[in-house]
Amino acid sequence: MVALDLDACLERLYKKQLLAECVLREICERTKELLARESNVIHISAPVTVVGDIHGQYYDLIEIFRIGGYCPNTNYLFLGDYVDRGLYSVETIALLTCLKLRYPDRVQLVRGNHESRAVTQTYGFYTECMRKYGSSQVWQYFTDMFDYLTLSVVIDDSIFCVHGGLSPTIHVLDQIKVIDRFKEIPHEGAMADLVWSDPDPEKEEFSISARGAGYTFGSSVVDRFLHMNNMSHILRAHQLCNAGYQVLFDDKLSTVWSAPNYCYRCGNLASILEVGIYGERFFNIFDAAPENERNSQQSNKYENSIEYFL
Repeated sequence: MVALDLDACLERLYKKQLLAECVLREICERTKELLARESNVIHISAPVTVVGDIHGQYYDLIEIFRIGGYCPNTNYLFLGDYVDRGLYSVETIALLTCLKLRYPDRVQLVRGNHESRAVTQTYGFYTECMRKYGSSQVWQYFTDMFDYLTLSVVIDDSIFCVHGGLSPTIHVLDQIKVIDRFKEIPHEGAMADLVWSDPDPEKEEFSISARGAGYTFGSSVVDRFLHMNNMSHILRAHQLCNAGYQVLFDDKLSTVWSAPNYCYRCGNLASILEVGIYGERFFNIFDAAPENERNSQQSNKYENSIEYFL
């Protein structure tokens, strides 16, 4: 077993320095042990700051800590899609994983649709691991760890938090709790729906999704789910919002998007959502971190990358 000094690891990661492969293996093993004890539905209390998709945009993650506060002074709930598309997926997921290990009760990590072997082989994380470490081992350590990430979080028994959205096979939280999550994200079924689905303000019920996985869902679906579970709001990520966030269905559902200037070229704003002790919600909006400008030339190689929801 490798001796692990988490504070030293965090010090390196805050300077955007890579950790050794053997250290990452130990970090992922310990994180699996920690995550294995967590439910598919984690209950937490406000205040908490909720973060949407980051997608390997390391400098923008640091910007989030600048404006929202560093751990452990601020409680954080991250809603998934930590890797792919951006230039620094390894540094991003390594930092978040170390923060989870160091402050397990103050940092929650939810699984997104990109926390999967199939998706990361296509959208950049696998290639980045190969480039930075010369083998696929680090990719293997992290993708094995992804199988242990929780599927949802509930804030103060009133706000349901998930990466993507709802599922036609899930009506109450107990149906999420019995899902076997310790595996690759399936192509279909409840687990896939939770990480892939999207709200549609033009619809009432469930419809087929253009993404090819999950569903779109409308206002009646949201009303039923909230009523059945005695909750007031659904909070999710997964969709690019030019303003950094979107609120739908008479303030019953919010999307928080935390990757500004997505893929270093979309020009969008980003936000984090600060949930207060009385249930109040404040979107803290921010633009791309200035450090990205110094690295813009590197992003040119991503101009022709595969796109599925830009």
